Amino acid sequence: MPTILLFRHGETQWNRAHRIQGQTDAPSPLTLKGCAQAKAYGRALAQSLGADIPHWQVMSSPLARCVQTLSLLCDEAGLDFDRIAFDDRLKEVSCGAYSGKLRTDVEQIDSGLFKGKGENSWYFRCPQGETLEDLSARLGDWLSGLKSGDKVIVVTHGVAGKVIRGLYTGEPMAQALAEDSPQDAYFMLSHGKISRRSCGME
Repeated sequence: MPTILLFRHGETQWNRAHRIQGQTDAPSPLTLKGCAQAKAYGRALAQSLGADIPHWQVMSSPLARCVQTLSLLCDEAGLDFDRIAFDDRLKEVSCGAYSGKLRTDVEQIDSGLFKGKGENSWYFRCPQGETLEDLSARLGDWLSGLKSGDKVIVVTHGVAGKVIRGLYTGEPMAQALAEDSPQDAYFMLSHGKISRRSCGME
Protein backbone atom coordinates (compact mmCIF):
# COMPACT_ATOMS: atom_id res chain seq x y z
CA MET A 1 0.00 0.00 0.00
CA PRO A 2 1.13 3.60 -0.48
CA THR A 3 2.14 5.73 2.50
CA ILE A 4 0.21 9.00 2.65
CA LEU A 5 0.68 12.06 4.84
CA LEU A 6 -2.76 13.67 4.72
CA PHE A 7 -3.37 17.35 5.50
CA ARG A 8 -6.43 19.56 5.52
CA HIS A 9 -5.99 23.15 4.30
CA GLY A 10 -5.59 25.85 6.96
CA GLU A 11 -8.52 27.84 8.34
CA THR A 12 -10.13 30.15 5.77
CA GLN A 13 -12.22 33.29 6.05
CA TRP A 14 -15.27 31.23 5.09
CA ASN A 15 -14.49 28.57 7.70
CA ARG A 16 -14.46 31.27 10.34
CA ALA A 17 -17.69 32.81 9.05
CA HIS A 18 -19.42 29.39 8.88
CA ARG A 19 -20.00 29.84 5.16
CA ILE A 20 -20.34 26.67 3.09
CA GLN A 21 -17.38 26.25 0.75
CA GLY A 22 -17.68 22.92 -1.05
CA GLN A 23 -15.96 23.27 -4.42
CA THR A 24 -16.49 27.03 -4.57
CA ASP A 25 -13.25 28.83 -5.36
CA ALA A 26 -14.55 32.34 -4.68
CA PRO A 27 -12.17 34.52 -2.63
CA SER A 28 -11.80 32.87 0.77
CA PRO A 29 -8.12 33.17 1.68
CA LEU A 30 -6.52 31.70 4.75
CA THR A 31 -6.91 33.65 7.97
CA LEU A 32 -3.84 34.55 10.01
CA LYS A 33 -4.58 31.45 12.05
CA GLY A 34 -4.80 29.41 8.85
CA CYS A 35 -1.44 30.75 7.67
CA ALA A 36 0.11 29.78 11.01
CA GLN A 37 -1.39 26.30 10.67
CA ALA A 38 0.07 25.88 7.17
CA LYS A 39 3.49 26.95 8.37
CA ALA A 40 3.25 24.55 11.30
CA TYR A 41 2.48 21.76 8.82
CA GLY A 42 5.69 22.56 6.97
CA ARG A 43 7.81 22.63 10.10
CA ALA A 44 6.34 19.33 11.27
CA LEU A 45 7.07 17.72 7.90
CA ALA A 46 10.66 18.95 7.88
CA GLN A 47 11.21 17.61 11.37
CA SER A 48 9.54 14.26 10.67
CA LEU A 49 10.97 13.49 7.24
CA GLY A 50 14.34 15.22 7.44
CA ALA A 51 16.66 14.45 4.53
CA ASP A 52 14.09 12.04 3.05
CA ILE A 53 11.61 14.81 2.21
CA PRO A 54 12.72 15.24 -1.47
CA HIS A 55 11.74 11.60 -2.09
CA TRP A 56 8.07 12.22 -1.34
CA GLN A 57 5.53 13.12 -4.01
CA VAL A 58 3.30 16.12 -3.31
CA MET A 59 -0.33 16.15 -4.48
CA SER A 60 -3.16 18.57 -3.81
CA SER A 61 -6.64 19.73 -4.57
CA PRO A 62 -6.38 22.68 -6.99
CA LEU A 63 -8.79 24.85 -4.99
CA ALA A 64 -7.22 28.10 -3.84
CA ARG A 65 -7.30 27.37 -0.10
CA CYS A 66 -5.22 24.24 -0.63
CA VAL A 67 -2.83 26.03 -3.00
CA GLN A 68 -2.23 28.79 -0.45
CA THR A 69 -1.73 26.23 2.30
CA LEU A 70 0.79 24.35 0.17
CA SER A 71 2.73 27.48 -0.71
CA LEU A 72 3.34 28.20 2.96
CA LEU A 73 3.94 24.53 3.79
CA CYS A 74 6.53 24.19 1.02
CA ASP A 75 8.41 27.32 2.11
CA GLU A 76 8.68 26.00 5.66
CA ALA A 77 9.53 22.43 4.68
CA GLY A 78 11.97 23.26 1.89
CA LEU A 79 9.84 21.57 -0.76
CA ASP A 80 9.81 22.68 -4.39
CA PHE A 81 6.34 24.12 -5.13
CA ASP A 82 6.84 23.36 -8.83
CA ARG A 83 6.83 19.63 -8.04
CA ILE A 84 3.22 19.65 -6.85
CA ALA A 85 0.68 17.65 -8.86
CA PHE A 86 -2.77 19.24 -8.65
CA ASP A 87 -5.63 16.78 -9.14
CA ASP A 88 -9.32 17.65 -9.50
CA ARG A 89 -10.25 14.35 -7.86
CA LEU A 90 -8.91 15.72 -4.55
CA LYS A 91 -11.45 18.56 -4.46
CA GLU A 92 -13.92 18.87 -1.61
CA VAL A 93 -17.43 17.43 -1.87
CA SER A 94 -19.64 19.66 -4.00
CA CYS A 95 -22.38 21.34 -1.96
CA GLY A 96 -24.32 22.32 -5.05
CA ALA A 97 -26.93 25.04 -4.58
CA TYR A 98 -25.79 25.76 -1.02
CA SER A 99 -22.20 26.58 -1.93
CA GLY A 100 -21.26 30.06 -0.75
CA LYS A 101 -24.21 30.39 1.62
CA LEU A 102 -23.99 30.98 5.36
CA ARG A 103 -25.07 27.99 7.42
CA THR A 104 -27.55 30.19 9.29
CA ASP A 105 -29.21 31.19 5.99
CA VAL A 106 -29.42 27.56 4.86
CA GLU A 107 -31.02 26.58 8.17
CA GLN A 108 -33.83 29.03 7.47
CA ILE A 109 -34.70 27.47 4.11
CA ASP A 110 -33.84 23.82 4.91
CA SER A 111 -34.26 23.41 8.65
CA GLY A 112 -33.69 19.64 8.72
CA LEU A 113 -30.52 19.59 6.62
CA PHE A 114 -27.98 19.69 9.44
CA LYS A 115 -29.60 16.94 11.53
CA GLY A 116 -28.16 14.03 9.55
CA LYS A 117 -25.00 12.20 10.59
CA GLY A 118 -22.45 9.94 8.94
CA GLU A 119 -23.55 8.78 5.53
CA ASN A 120 -26.62 11.03 5.82
CA SER A 121 -24.63 14.14 6.77
CA TRP A 122 -25.80 17.44 5.36
CA TYR A 123 -22.99 17.83 2.85
CA PHE A 124 -24.25 14.78 0.94
CA ARG A 125 -27.82 16.10 0.79
CA CYS A 126 -27.37 19.53 -0.78
CA PRO A 127 -29.47 20.20 -3.91
CA GLN A 128 -27.38 19.61 -7.05
CA GLY A 129 -24.47 18.50 -4.85
CA GLU A 130 -22.50 15.27 -4.68
CA THR A 131 -23.59 12.16 -2.83
CA LEU A 132 -21.31 10.02 -0.72
CA GLU A 133 -21.20 7.56 -3.60
CA ASP A 134 -20.07 10.31 -5.98
CA LEU A 135 -17.30 11.48 -3.66
CA SER A 136 -16.16 7.96 -2.80
CA ALA A 137 -15.95 7.05 -6.50
CA ARG A 138 -13.68 9.92 -7.50
CA LEU A 139 -11.46 9.69 -4.41
CA GLY A 140 -11.31 5.92 -4.81
CA ASP A 141 -10.21 6.44 -8.41
CA TRP A 142 -7.40 8.71 -7.21
CA LEU A 143 -6.35 6.29 -4.46
CA SER A 144 -6.30 3.31 -6.81
CA GLY A 145 -3.83 5.16 -9.04
CA LEU A 146 -1.18 5.15 -6.31
CA LYS A 147 1.30 2.30 -6.29
CA SER A 148 2.46 0.14 -3.42
CA GLY A 149 5.53 1.80 -1.97
CA ASP A 150 4.57 5.32 -3.11
CA LYS A 151 5.19 8.03 -0.52
CA VAL A 152 2.80 10.94 -0.96
CA ILE A 153 2.14 14.22 0.84
CA VAL A 154 -1.47 15.26 0.18
CA VAL A 155 -3.33 18.50 0.92
CA THR A 156 -7.09 18.25 0.59
CA HIS A 157 -10.27 19.15 2.49
CA GLY A 158 -12.27 18.22 5.57
CA VAL A 159 -14.89 15.85 4.16
CA ALA A 160 -12.65 14.58 1.36
CA GLY A 161 -9.96 13.75 3.91
CA LYS A 162 -12.39 11.70 6.02
CA VAL A 163 -13.48 9.71 2.99
CA ILE A 164 -9.88 9.07 1.92
CA ARG A 165 -9.13 7.73 5.39
CA GLY A 166 -12.16 5.46 5.27
CA LEU A 167 -11.29 4.13 1.83
CA TYR A 168 -7.68 3.53 2.84
CA THR A 169 -8.48 1.48 5.95
CA GLY A 170 -11.70 -0.10 4.74
CA GLU A 171 -13.46 0.97 7.93
CA PRO A 172 -17.23 1.62 7.74
CA MET A 173 -17.75 5.01 6.13
CA ALA A 174 -20.11 6.08 8.91
CA GLN A 175 -17.24 5.65 11.34
CA ALA A 176 -14.78 7.54 9.15
CA LEU A 177 -17.21 10.42 8.71
CA ALA A 178 -17.73 10.70 12.47
CA GLU A 179 -14.06 11.48 13.00
CA ASP A 180 -12.65 15.00 13.07
CA SER A 181 -10.90 17.10 10.41
CA PRO A 182 -8.15 18.94 12.27
CA GLN A 183 -6.25 21.95 11.02
CA ASP A 184 -3.52 21.62 13.64
CA ALA A 185 -2.62 17.98 12.95
CA TYR A 186 -2.23 15.58 10.05
CA PHE A 187 -2.64 11.85 9.47
CA MET A 188 -0.13 9.21 8.45
CA LEU A 189 -1.75 6.45 6.41
CA SER A 190 0.56 3.43 6.28
CA HIS A 191 0.08 -0.34 5.90
CA GLY A 192 -3.70 0.03 6.11
CA LYS A 193 -3.60 1.90 9.41
CA ILE A 194 -3.84 5.57 10.43
CA SER A 195 -1.97 7.55 13.05
CA ARG A 196 -2.58 11.16 13.99
CA ARG A 197 0.35 13.56 14.29
CA SER A 198 0.01 16.93 15.98
CA CYS A 199 1.73 20.04 14.64
CA GLY A 200 3.30 22.42 17.11
CA MET A 201 1.89 25.94 16.77
CA GLU A 202 4.18 28.88 17.52
